Amino acid sequence: MLKSSTDAIASNPPITVGDLNYMLTKVCHSYLNKQLDKNYQAYNDIIGALECCKLEMYRRSIVPYEDNKIKENGDV
Repeated sequence: MLKSSTDAIASNPPITVGDLNYMLTKVCHSYLNKQLDKNYQAYNDIIGALECCKLEMYRRSIVPYEDNKIKENGDV
């Protein structure tokens, strides 16, 4: 199921930041709707997953970008 979902997103990726926000919110709500108990733990799990996603994006994409810019322009 995850493969088909990610393939669908890859074939129709969000264009604007609003689209991205909408897509991520829909995914989080879909996850929440599958949980038997909509309790603090379920909400906390979503926030934790989003935080880890943010950190992974930073580590894999932003750090190399910043390192390249330091080489091009010098450090601060």
